[in-house]
Amino acid sequence: MVTKLFLLRPHSLPLFTLPSKFLFPKLPSLTKRFPILSLSFSTTTHPQFPDPDLSYGPSLHKGTKPPTPISDFTDQPIEQDEEENLIDEESFSRVFNIAALRVPAKDCFALESRLRGHLLNWPRVRNIGRVPGDEVEDDLAELLANNSNQSNEEEDQNGVVSLNRRVYGKSDGDGEPLSAVLYREKLAKTFDSRGYVNFRNLAKMSRPNQKKRRVTEEDNGGEGRKRNRKGEFSVLEVVEDEEEGEDLKGLLGDEFQGRKRWRGSTRLLLLDERYGDKGVEELPQAIQAVMKENASKSMGPAIELVRCRLTLLYDYWQMNEILEALLPEGMIVPSAFETVGHIAHLNLRDEHLPYRKFIAKVILDKNKPKIQTVVNKIDAIQNDYRTMQLEVLAGNHSLVTKVVENGLRFQVDLATVYWNSRLATERQRLLNSFTRNDVVCDVFSGVGPIAISAAKIVKRVYANDLNPHAVEYLQRNSGINKLDRKIKVFNMDGRRFISAMFASDKAKSITQVVMNLPKDAAEYLDAFRGILRDRSKDEEFSLPMIHVYGFSKAEDPEFDFHQRIRIALSEVAVDVEMRRVRLVAPGKWMLCASFILPKSVAFSKPVDV
Repeated sequence: MVTKLFLLRPHSLPLFTLPSKFLFPKLPSLTKRFPILSLSFSTTTHPQFPDPDLSYGPSLHKGTKPPTPISDFTDQPIEQDEEENLIDEESFSRVFNIAALRVPAKDCFALESRLRGHLLNWPRVRNIGRVPGDEVEDDLAELLANNSNQSNEEEDQNGVVSLNRRVYGKSDGDGEPLSAVLYREKLAKTFDSRGYVNFRNLAKMSRPNQKKRRVTEEDNGGEGRKRNRKGEFSVLEVVEDEEEGEDLKGLLGDEFQGRKRWRGSTRLLLLDERYGDKGVEELPQAIQAVMKENASKSMGPAIELVRCRLTLLYDYWQMNEILEALLPEGMIVPSAFETVGHIAHLNLRDEHLPYRKFIAKVILDKNKPKIQTVVNKIDAIQNDYRTMQLEVLAGNHSLVTKVVENGLRFQVDLATVYWNSRLATERQRLLNSFTRNDVVCDVFSGVGPIAISAAKIVKRVYANDLNPHAVEYLQRNSGINKLDRKIKVFNMDGRRFISAMFASDKAKSITQVVMNLPKDAAEYLDAFRGILRDRSKDEEFSLPMIHVYGFSKAEDPEFDFHQRIRIALSEVAVDVEMRRVRLVAPGKWMLCASFILPKSVAFSKPVDV
C-alpha cells in the first residue's frame, strides 16, 4: 500500500516562528554528523489574527500560544525518553478566542441545522461544544427548576414533597401510608422491559456506576481544570461569567464547575471566528432572531452569548502543517512515503537528512497506530539479493512486518528481503492475464507476491530466488496462505533455473514466465537461446509467454528496452508488447515487455562467446 500526498511548498506568508529551545530541544546532538546552521527561530509574538487576508479556518499562523502549559492537563507522562522529547508538542498549541451560544441541550441539534452557515465549521472540530458542568439529570433539574410564579418557600415545599414521594412512595396529605406488602406490590407493578418507570432513581441506585471518573488536578493535591483525555486534540473553555448568583457547588458537589445561576443541561454552539469579539447587536440577523424567539417563550432557559477559548493541541494539526513549521523556509515538505505493513519507508533528499529525525517523529505521530516504525533508505540497491540499506529513524526497531495484498498475507523482513508496495497494481494487472490452465515459472520470486497470488489462479507455480532469506519467507508465506501444495520452490541462479526447468519434463507444461528483476532481467534472456535444441521441431510444443521488466533512461524508453531484448535473444524479429509501469525517478521509467518466445530462439544453437 502506498500513502501518497502531494509535495507542498511552505506557505508564502511569513512563518510563525518559535523559540528553538522549544522546537528542537535535542538539536545540539545533530551537529556531530550534520551541522545545522540555518535553524534560527525568533521569539516574536503575534496577535490573534496577524493578517486579515489569511484564509478562513485554523492555522499555525493564527491564534496565540496558551499562557499555561497544556501538559498540565494532558495524560502524557512527565518523564519521556529522548525520542518523545524530540519535538516540543506544546509549541504547536494555539488558542483562539471565539463566541458561542449557550443553548438548552434538547434544542442544540435543531439550532445547529438552522444556524449552520454562521457556525465555526472548522475541520475536525464539532460545532456543538461541551464544558464541565453542562450536563444535569432531568429529574434533578425538575426538582431545582426555577418557577417565577411561586415563592422560594413554595419551591422548597414542592421539592420536599416530590422527594418524599420518590423515596417513600407517599408524602404529607396523601392519606394513610400503605402497608409494607401493598407497597411492595405497587412497586412491582411499575417494572417493564426498560426497568423502573416511575422510580428511575431507584434503578440507578441499585446498580453501580459504570462510567470511569475523570481525573482532575484536585486528586493530585491542587485545583485546576480537568485533564484532557487521550486522543482528544482540542480543549474548550468558557470565560468565567460575570453574573452574580448562588454558588451551587455545595448542592451539586465540588466537581461542579458550571454557572452560578441554575439553567439545567446546556450545550455551546460555536460561532464563526469573525464574531469572536462582537456583541449581540453585531451578530447576523438569523442569530438575533433565534435569541429573540427564545426570549419570548415563558418557559425554559434563555439563549445567551458567551466568550470561549478554543485550544487546538499538537494532535490537531496535519502532518504537512507541522513539517512546514519545523523545516526552514523554502524547503520542500516531504509528504509521500511507502507503507509496508507497520513500516513507513522514506526516500529523503539530501537537504532533508539533517532533519530526518524530526520528519520521522512527525510521520510517526500523525499515522499511529497504523505506522509504528519509520525508516529511510540510505543507499541504492547494489547487491545481488536486492536488499536495501535502511536506517530506523523512529518507533520500533524491528523490520519484520506483515503485509496483506490481494487477500493474502505475507511476512517480510526488510533487512534481508526486498518488497515494493508500489508494484501492487502492476502485480494485479499481471495476475489478471493468467488462466486456470496456466503453469507459471517465476524466475525472481522474492518472498512470493506474484508466485503465491498466482497459485490461487493457475494450475502450478515454480518459484525461484537466489536469496536464501527470501526463499525461507517464500516457503513460510506459502504455508500461511495454505498454497504450499501448488508451489514448488527453488534456490538457485536465474540462468541455471531457466535451463533446469526447460531441460526437464516440465518444459511442455510451462505457459508463463515472469522475470521481475528490472535492473538485470533483460540480460538473463540469453538463457532461453537454444533451450529446446535437443527436442524435435516436429514435436508439438507450446512456447511460453515471457514477461520481463526493466529500467530505461532513454528519450524513447520503449525502443531502448526493445533493442536490449533483441540483443539478449540475438533475434531481430521479436514481436513485443511494451508497457510503461511507473516513473521511478526523473527521466527513469520502469517497463514491462511481454512476448511469446520465438521458435527460432528456442531451437537455435548456443552462441559461442
